[in-house]
Amino acid sequence: MRLSLDDFEPIATIGTGTFGRVLLIRSLEDHRYYALKKLSKYTITKLKQVNHLNSEREILSQIEHPMIVKMIGTIQDEWYVYILMEFVPGGELFSLLRLSRKFPNDSARWSAVIHRTHLNSVHRFYAMEMTCIFEYLHNLGVSYRDLKPENILISSTGHIKLTDFGFAKRIALGERAYSLCGTPDYIAPEILSGKGHSTAVDWWALGILIYEMLAGYPPFYDENPLAIYKKILNAQLSFPSYFSPEARDLISQLLQTDLTKRLGNLKGGAADVKRHVWFQGIDWVRASKLQIRPPYIPSITGDDDISNFVIYEEEQEEEEFGHIDDSHFADF
Repeated sequence: MRLSLDDFEPIATIGTGTFGRVLLIRSLEDHRYYALKKLSKYTITKLKQVNHLNSEREILSQIEHPMIVKMIGTIQDEWYVYILMEFVPGGELFSLLRLSRKFPNDSARWSAVIHRTHLNSVHRFYAMEMTCIFEYLHNLGVSYRDLKPENILISSTGHIKLTDFGFAKRIALGERAYSLCGTPDYIAPEILSGKGHSTAVDWWALGILIYEMLAGYPPFYDENPLAIYKKILNAQLSFPSYFSPEARDLISQLLQTDLTKRLGNLKGGAADVKRHVWFQGIDWVRASKLQIRPPYIPSITGDDDISNFVIYEEEQEEEEFGHIDDSHFADF
């Protein structure tokens, strides 16, 4: 299906980033709502992100999973490339986490909108679904490499949808990647050391996510990114007193600097993570089929409801423009 910008009308800007913005748009044909990622060709070229962009398009076009945002297609014009995606109206896990500061162990006490589940905890549900996603991606040889609460969206039914595959990369078994990528708080030590990394970086990031959901802040937090990197490389890990022994053990095994000991990177792969006692009681077959009731269902009034997102001003964009080699974007 050939897509054109003329087929859609912009509604609002619901996200911004280094390379552009994310818009909520409406199809003039079927009146459905979509998310449109608008990326500056010049900025992508200048920052040497062309390979990452093409990798994102290639990977998204070949994967299909109920917990991953679906790419509908791509468009380009003289100055921008556009990635058309399904719109996920529940907002970011980041916003939900900041609203509550941290996810308590007893979900029934958290809020009237949190439903009791046999999982007994909000954070365990989201960690469970992220584990399902990583198992799927790693079986395809894909390393996500950019886990953070901002990239986890909440669907209208309460299940998660992973988005932004700008740093995702296919890494064959036994091979290594060497790009410096990821968010400072979530970056794995082997990425910082530059000695090469694999899908194991995603299990490290899962350990960071679980810690942040429990504590309200990441384990190596510092206002200075260089200080964060130093803490990560030195493995300076400590836990609040209220962390359960099971949570401490799981996080410690995920945040293992020795790759031969990191949970998820061992012979059993994702199965080792799923068997950990912190996840005890989970029916993983039902989890992979979205058959476990989410602890939180976002309030959504309609298909165009953007109340769960931060809305940005539709001001004139101040961007650099210059020579662009369109051969870099031939597949869009």
